[in-house]
Amino acid sequence: MKTVYLDNNATTQVAPEVVEVMIPYFHDLYGNPSSMHSFGGQVGKKVRDAREKTAALIGALPEEIIFTSCGTESDNTAIRSALATNPDRRHIVTSRVEHPAVRALCAHLATRGYRVTEIAVDGEGRLDMDQYRKSLTPDTAVVSLMWANNETGVIFPVEEAAGLARERGILFHTDAVQAVGKISIDMSRSSINMLSISGHKLHAPKGIGVLFVRKGTKFSPFMIGGHQEKGRRGGTENTPSIIGMGKAAELALLRMEDENTRVKRLRDRLESEILKRVPGSRVNGDTVHRLPNTTNLSFEYVEGEGILLMMDEFGICASSGSACTSGSLQPSHVLRAMGVPFTMAHGSIRFSLSVYNTDEDVDHVIEKLPPIIETLRSMSPYWKSLGDEACARF
Repeated sequence: MKTVYLDNNATTQVAPEVVEVMIPYFHDLYGNPSSMHSFGGQVGKKVRDAREKTAALIGALPEEIIFTSCGTESDNTAIRSALATNPDRRHIVTSRVEHPAVRALCAHLATRGYRVTEIAVDGEGRLDMDQYRKSLTPDTAVVSLMWANNETGVIFPVEEAAGLARERGILFHTDAVQAVGKISIDMSRSSINMLSISGHKLHAPKGIGVLFVRKGTKFSPFMIGGHQEKGRRGGTENTPSIIGMGKAAELALLRMEDENTRVKRLRDRLESEILKRVPGSRVNGDTVHRLPNTTNLSFEYVEGEGILLMMDEFGICASSGSACTSGSLQPSHVLRAMGVPFTMAHGSIRFSLSVYNTDEDVDHVIEKLPPIIETLRSMSPYWKSLGDEACARF
């Protein structure tokens, strides 16, 4: 059975070109890149090349790139560094729809005496900029706002938000894990101080991340040890993955036009056909200011987990916007923050495409999903009790 993988916001396949460049550094070229001898030195040069390619993807300087283990480490490092370098400030500003890498850390810091303000979003997932402006105070140490939401793809006005923070002398961090490689980013023209990247979201391997730290930004390391990363992140470099990250960044630059044209058209066709064929369905989030690869669809009176299980029988991989799989009876915090109706929020599915998806993939989902929803609703007493009225409302 063919696998149709539409869960690329969760993780991506490692690009074949990335695998190819990594392989020699597991066996033949195994030297420590920080060694003084030439055997390690040749590896060190490849790490420098990867740093340059990664920097080019976001318009940064190579010395502004710190390699980490993942996006979560990058997020934690950025926020903790901002607090450490501003010890007299005890306020953090973030949003209600952040990834757990930021949201859970802020909740933890709140138990340690920090004050946390979570900015609201509207029904389309757009940030409340009026509340944001009012939230910035002389006590604010750092703002951490995601560039694009992992569930809905909605893009936040992070450049505007960073500019407002800069005017007030506040450090600004963005979790750009979902945005990098999908939309154009240029740190050379930005007010953003720190930015997080995760390799496995853009066809690099798992276990490699990046933290951009603008030159001149005060920084306190999270991982303390050796002199690696110019003393900013201790630990022997994950050489194969760093080199793979560099290649993935290079490919992402070359493929960004494809992301924003062909992949976007595939997403739009999938979305429009499902909405047309399935009554009681809707798109969650701003349909204009969002990533080109992401759509979050809700289906009334069905459970997201049921949809995923039945799609899996046809080889279709996606994600549910509901947290029920983790034992919670509540829909995702993102959809709750947006005020998505309860009967819709539980039946939400995120489809996230990549450059490896095809028209045939989309055709397969368009063919299989509507009957799945119909089958699940036939078992739903709520849907049956509505009868023809349910369809008439949409």
